[in-house]
Amino acid sequence: MTEKERLESLFIKLYNGVPWLEVNIVTVLNKISSNEAQARLLENCNTIWEIVHHLISWRLNVLQRVEGKIIITPDNNYIEKVTDISEEAWLDTLNRLRESQEGWLHFLSELDTRDLDKMYPVNNMTYYEHIQGIIQHDAYHLGQIVLLAKQFKG
Repeated sequence: MTEKERLESLFIKLYNGVPWLEVNIVTVLNKISSNEAQARLLENCNTIWEIVHHLISWRLNVLQRVEGKIIITPDNNYIEKVTDISEEAWLDTLNRLRESQEGWLHFLSELDTRDLDKMYPVNNMTYYEHIQGIIQHDAYHLGQIVLLAKQFKG
């Protein structure tokens, strides 16, 4: 298996497969309603919905970086209050997450593995480190979502 195939596999497994941590993003989020997603269970913590927006934004940020664009991360680190808390808006959020997954899989399918060693000039990290970083970021926040979601399942 090539490094490119290994990266694709990690994205697929964490999103909707059987990753090493035995829980994936889609399975967890499909069990969460819009009411649950918007609930602020702890005063100083983000909602599940805010976390998912954060995931999408960072996925797109890093994808643009490895496509050669210089990105300025906003001061809010892509954490924003959700204003439309309808079921349709929640489904739209899940659709945007799916689209970000499709964007990553398309990028990886076209990737020239020599580009993995390219440096992103803002932080002097390789494209490979960015790709691994977004996978780690997804897994980290998936853990938060799982813990928050457990509060609804009794």
